[in-house]
Amino acid sequence: MNAPASPSFWHRRVRGPLVALFTQGVTPDKIALTFAVGSACSLFPFLGFTSLLNLGAGLWLRLNQPLLQTLNQVLGPLQLLLILAYVRLGEWLWRAQGDRFTLGEMIQVFRDASLGEFLRRFGWAGIHAFTAWAVTTPLLIVLVYRLLRPALRRLASKSTARA
Repeated sequence: MNAPASPSFWHRRVRGPLVALFTQGVTPDKIALTFAVGSACSLFPFLGFTSLLNLGAGLWLRLNQPLLQTLNQVLGPLQLLLILAYVRLGEWLWRAQGDRFTLGEMIQVFRDASLGEFLRRFGWAGIHAFTAWAVTTPLLIVLVYRLLRPALRRLASKSTARA
């Protein structure tokens, strides 16, 4: 006789915990909102602030904190990639003129210069990045929510049908 196949990584680490939330009374809509808000907060273009931003938004909206913080960790690499994209989009939104810097140059100045020198050189880049993030965040929240809500509702109905 064959031993039962062990559940896949997807079932153990994603589907299983989501189904467990449904059995605890969390609605699919609330989980979709958690993913949407958590994604937006996790992509905030300043390092070191995303955990606090997720914590604050989660407390304010009564969202699942473990899910928010897990999503924050998973989206960390994407956050790093999007920082420069947010800076460039913000430059375009502000119609900023001037020399463009590279990420390597920014890291070099951050490592070698004082905080004041770094802010003097790259302060506007932060304003540009924040502006782009603030403009795109509502769109991201609506997009993630609308994409995930139907799938989570189907998953919830399947899990309750089995119970």
